[in-house]
Amino acid sequence: MNPIPLFPLSRALYPEGILHLRVFEIRYLDMVKQCIAEQSEFGVVPLLAGNEVRTPEGKEVLADFGTMAKIERWDVPMPGLMQLRCVGTTRFRLLSSEQRKYGLWVGEIECLPDDPPTPIPESLQPSANTLGRLIADMQQERIPVAEMPFAPPFRLDECGWVANRWAELLPLLPPQQRHLLADGDPQSRLGQIQDILKRRKLLVG
Repeated sequence: MNPIPLFPLSRALYPEGILHLRVFEIRYLDMVKQCIAEQSEFGVVPLLAGNEVRTPEGKEVLADFGTMAKIERWDVPMPGLMQLRCVGTTRFRLLSSEQRKYGLWVGEIECLPDDPPTPIPESLQPSANTLGRLIADMQQERIPVAEMPFAPPFRLDECGWVANRWAELLPLLPPQQRHLLADGDPQSRLGQIQDILKRRKLLVG
């Protein structure tokens, strides 16, 4: 497999997650234009150290797990600025990486299996109930689906889907995000998420 372009971010992307990006750095503008032209995807990896916007003194440290992103929509509101709506597709392990011209990261990856449909056990149901309440509140407030932080179908009966959506919503530290991306067991991930929700007193029952 040829190296893929990488987009390091302070927030992780998970499969089926929605990602809005404002792209203005040369390294990413060129990458995005190529992805659109070739209908190809790029990889999103959490930043363990460094800044999203390149600085002369900064050093970026990438996590070794990430998620592929597919560009669904794009807009060019002004020269040198692109606005993107992307969706997460496949998790991957980052085997190696290097920086190229203008600071663009590329990497060799190993794609990881999709989550198997895993029903939510009774002990973890509060996590799904709380997320369902949040979605219902958004619908009651008539928030357009396109503006919600996640897209339908809302699979509130699957461990992986619920865990991924909470992982995107919660203010997790980069090492926590990396750990969740690396965990291929959906029920294990949801258990970790529910522990966080309990500590933050966010569960509704």
